[in-house]
Amino acid sequence: MHKLSAVLITRDAAGSLPACLASLGFCDEMLVVDAGSTDDTLAIARQAGARIIETHWRGFGPQKQFAVEQASHDWVLCIDADEQVTPELAATIQAVLSAGRPSGRKRPEEAAPTFSCYQFSRRNQFMGRYLRHGEGYPDWSLRLFDRRHARWSEDAVHERVIATGEVGTLAGDLLHDSAESLERYLDKQNRYSSLAAEAAIKNGKRSSAPRLLISPVIRFIKFYLLRAGFRDGLPGLVHILIGCYASFAKHAKMLAYQISSTDKK
Repeated sequence: MHKLSAVLITRDAAGSLPACLASLGFCDEMLVVDAGSTDDTLAIARQAGARIIETHWRGFGPQKQFAVEQASHDWVLCIDADEQVTPELAATIQAVLSAGRPSGRKRPEEAAPTFSCYQFSRRNQFMGRYLRHGEGYPDWSLRLFDRRHARWSEDAVHERVIATGEVGTLAGDLLHDSAESLERYLDKQNRYSSLAAEAAIKNGKRSSAPRLLISPVIRFIKFYLLRAGFRDGLPGLVHILIGCYASFAKHAKMLAYQISSTDKK
């Protein structure tokens, strides 16, 4: 079976980290890359037997790529501190990594799983309920990969894994078990919209009044109506409305920058 490193980036994650690490017992290594935690995050990681690297913050994409590069094994499972691997997903991951066992004259290093990267569904908790529709599910996440064939993007927010080949799909869910309050969730969306606006401007993108108005509407139609977010009841409605606001806020912040830049000329 190919050896697997579970890779996490953390900062003040003591509240959710124990359950996360407990779900990773099937991995050969647990690597925690921490950026200045002031709570019990490091103590919890040590008690669970994780290897710890303390470093500075680089932004989400660069931080995750740095962590991947520090892993002891080429196959990595990237997971956030507020996520948990379900037993079904753990079993399918183990099956995939053992499927490439060599036979006959094949050397061990020649055996490999069918794909070099795998995605699986993520089930998001919001307002005390796991969402099963809309933006909240299946929320496909590419998190299991051979680092020789994939890497994290350089994005400071909304980072993603860039694969060089075809991506396989695994059965089983990754639980996003966020216990943050609605107030903290709103604060996070505000920060993310600022980072997304800054990244868009940096990449030469521009917004406009039509995009400011149309983007939230398209998002609502896509996730609340077409992908049946309404079936998640009130949590589903609140979730999509916050998502629409985040889209509006991103374009509003881009326009504010564009206007200020024009006035300075």
